This record gives sequence, C-alpha cells and structure tokens, in this order.
Amino acid sequence: MSRLLAPSQAWLFGRGVDLSVFAGSALVSVGLVLAAPALGAVGDTPLWAWALLVVCVDVAHVWSTLFRTYLDGDEVRRRPGLYVGAPLAAYLLGVLAYLLSPGTFWRLFAYTALFHFIRQQYGWVALYGRKARVSGTERALDAAAIYAATLGPVLWWHAHLPRAFWWFVENDFLSGLPTWVGTGALVLQALVLAAWAGFQVSRVVRGEGLQVGKVLLVLATGVTWFGGIVLAQDDFAFTVMNVVLHGVPYFALLFRYMRGRLAEGGPGWLGPVMRAGLPGFLGLLCVLAFGEELLWDKLVWHERSRLFGEGGPELPADVLALVVPLLALPQATHYVLDAFIWKAGRDARLLARLGWARGGSEGSKGGTAPISGLAIPGTAE
Repeated sequence: MSRLLAPSQAWLFGRGVDLSVFAGSALVSVGLVLAAPALGAVGDTPLWAWALLVVCVDVAHVWSTLFRTYLDGDEVRRRPGLYVGAPLAAYLLGVLAYLLSPGTFWRLFAYTALFHFIRQQYGWVALYGRKARVSGTERALDAAAIYAATLGPVLWWHAHLPRAFWWFVENDFLSGLPTWVGTGALVLQALVLAAWAGFQVSRVVRGEGLQVGKVLLVLATGVTWFGGIVLAQDDFAFTVMNVVLHGVPYFALLFRYMRGRLAEGGPGWLGPVMRAGLPGFLGLLCVLAFGEELLWDKLVWHERSRLFGEGGPELPADVLALVVPLLALPQATHYVLDAFIWKAGRDARLLARLGWARGGSEGSKGGTAPISGLAIPGTAE
C-alpha cells in the first residue's frame, strides 16, 4: 500500500512553498469568503479588502514584472525590441480602442486579462509536467483539466449576465449567450475533470504515485474559479477568489528568479532588495501599486477619498483617451511580456536562475512551455 501511495514529486519551488502558494492561496480565499459576514464584507468589496487584495496582490504582482525586465539592463539589452515595442503597441492599441468608445477599451482589456489569467494556470500545470517528464497523454489531460476548470465557469458566467460583479467595469463582458450553453459548459467541465481524476487514480493503482503539487494546483483552480464565478453572490467573493491564486504564486516566481539572478551576478540593486527579504520585496511592490491606484483615483475614478483624499480634475473625454490607456499600461505590458519572458526554451539561463536546472541544461532540451501568462499560439507545449 505504501508503494502504491508513494508520491512521485516534482515540486516547482519546494514542498512547503508549493503547498503554500497554490493550496494555501485557495484555502485562504475560501476562508475569507466563509468569514465575510463576520468581516463585514458581504456585498461590495470593502476598502480594507480592496487595499489588501486588489492593490497589494493583484496590482503589486503586475509591478513585480519590472524585476524580470526593465530593471535588469542585461535583459533589456538582450531584447530591446520587445521591451520597447510591447508597451508602445499596447498603448497605441489602448488609445485607439478608447477613441472608439470607453466600452470598447474596457471590453478589450477585460478579455485580455481573462485570457492571461487562464493561461497562467495552464502555464503552472505545464511546468509541473515538464519537470516530471510526464507522458503526452498526461500533458493533454492536465491541459484539458485546467481549461475545463476555468472556461466552464466563464462560459456559465456569460450565459447568466448580468451578475453582481464584473471583471473591471459594468458590461465589460458580452451578454446574450443562451443559458443552456452555460449549463452544458459546466457538464462538460465535470466530465473532463472526472476523466482527469480517473487518470490520477490509475497512476496510484499502477504504483506510479501522485504528483501532489500538480493535483492540488488543478483542484485549487477548480475551487476558486467555480466558487468565485458560479457560486459567488457578490463582488467580495469574486475578488477574493479571482486575485489570490493568481498573484501569490507569481510573487514566489519572481522572488525565486531574483535570488537566482543575484547568485549569477545580477544588477547591483538586487543585493539591497534581497537583503530586505520577502517583506521588503512585497513592501516595495505595494508602494508602487498604491502609487498607481492614487493616479487612477485622482484622474479617473474619484471613488476612494477615504484612502486617497478629496479632489482631482474632471478630465474631458479626449484627454481620458490618452490618460486611461497610459494608467493601464503597466498591466497591459505585463500581459504582453508574460508571453515571452517565461519561456525556458528561449532562454537557457532561465531554469538555472529559478533553481530548476544546473547551468541551464534543461532549458536546452527543447519545449517552450510558458510558466505563466499569455502565450503565442503554436509555441506552448
């Protein structure tokens, strides 16, 4: 029995970190939702939860991309076209969309974000498969499980609009999908996840054991997406389930990368940041995130005077067409760059910096499975 149940592991960050950032994130999300009445957080997301979850997790994780990209001179010099072209293209597209209509801009932005969130979950499970060198059948089942766990609730959501929450702003998703499509999506999701679970059971029966981290990742994804979309009755539940599992693992990824980059002889500023440890790293990101949100509130939203103070100009529509895409640029650039910066097959040093290979040897064996974020069609494993 012990042989049958013995796990065959390929942890991404290590047993404790994997359990914390994946299973732990899901458990914290569920716990916060269950505790919402006691926390006074039923309905709209209260200010404290918005500051903690939206600003210090979601917005802050976007800014952490700086440490992998623009703050590393060697990296910028290696791919200058990417690091100049990505924000420029994102800004120009954003301005064009906003000039068409603000609704067009927010709809485009919402669907880009949704795609990014789904692809990040796929990226994690693809990397688990890469490290464990699983079969093609298992890779396909893992991918199907992630897409079912995310797209099933999303299609159901589209078939039941309006709900008590939106991705960014009201009416950013297209409505009008028949309710039977949403029901069918959940049925298909259940069938796919059942097939995936059956395959995991068969691994145990064959004595191959479970890749526990990957299994918990898929379960965490299923719980948070189903709970945060199908079961959620208010904005707080959606927000909690939406941002924690997305942002927290990314912090672990960037912190691990920075540690490896410093050991390799990276930029001089890395030393002081790493000596401050994880609290210093997260604190710096929260400062950047609050700075961004201050500008959003003063120039666009004018909603959180308790946090950012009264006042702020009422900008005309033509000026907002320039300002809103500019304020959204950190997030838009994060979405685009994630299609490129985590592809191990394109940078033999990446896995070594993350502590997942020695001297980049694994990175040279082919494959371009994205660790997170968007992926260019045809390049993902």
